[in-house]
Amino acid sequence: MSLKAFFALVSVVSFFGSLATANEVKRVSVNGYEIAYVEAGQGEPVILVHGGLQDYRMWSEQLAKFAARYRAIAYSRRNNYPNERSPDGMPDGAANVHGEDLAALVSALGYSKARIVAHSSGAHAVLFFAATHPDMVISLALNEPPAVGLLNGTPDGADILREFGGRLAAVREALKAGDVQRGIPLFVDGVGGPGNYERRSDADKKMNLDNVASYQADATTKRPRAAFSCDMAKMITAPTLLSNGERSPRFFHRIVDQLEVCLPNRERVQIPASSHTVSSENPTAYDQAVLSFMEKH
Repeated sequence: MSLKAFFALVSVVSFFGSLATANEVKRVSVNGYEIAYVEAGQGEPVILVHGGLQDYRMWSEQLAKFAARYRAIAYSRRNNYPNERSPDGMPDGAANVHGEDLAALVSALGYSKARIVAHSSGAHAVLFFAATHPDMVISLALNEPPAVGLLNGTPDGADILREFGGRLAAVREALKAGDVQRGIPLFVDGVGGPGNYERRSDADKKMNLDNVASYQADATTKRPRAAFSCDMAKMITAPTLLSNGERSPRFFHRIVDQLEVCLPNRERVQIPASSHTVSSENPTAYDQAVLSFMEKH
């Protein structure tokens, strides 16, 4: 065997060995709460932040790809599987709290800063994290954060919020009543379009059910919701990739429109043939966009 072939073999073995570690769920204490995470690869940290009705498992495909170059870390946010969870616990929409958890997680893992890739309500939390801790960010890749505060005062903001709120009204009523079997499909179709839930794999449907507690908390909480503003976005100086799904509701496109105006250092991409959950609906296009962006920044 030539020396070149030997080193190529070592590289392949090392790569697949790093992927094997991704099956090992680890835990770390974050702000007095035990957080579960998985990781693969070595090098600069990339932390993957899931959306609602999800957990670290949503990033299984991305973890393998990103591990080829980075230390890819996917964690489950507070009140999401397999962490301790309860309908009386932390709401999914408490973006400022989840943002502080992320800051504590970065430090607990031994880093002063990291790259962050995030989806939906996880991306909303990352906006608070990055605005409050801008020095902890190398780069951001944010897919469709529901940062409704950005629509306040915009010409069509009230209409968009009314329309989208109407789509999710039945979801909240179902979850308040404890009818998760009805509420979960209504939610998934509400944010992704009709038929989206039925197209999901059995594994994804199980993940949604495993994480319904934080959304039940969302439907019943009296906790005030922190509003993310344009002025806060202007405090985020790190390079930021904003993404939308081609078929996502107007609500998400308009929020990203506002982020594009407010963020000082941003790029934007639309993922074709996808609605809200771009990382699973068109992973090839999404992964290429994010990895290319991180390569540049």
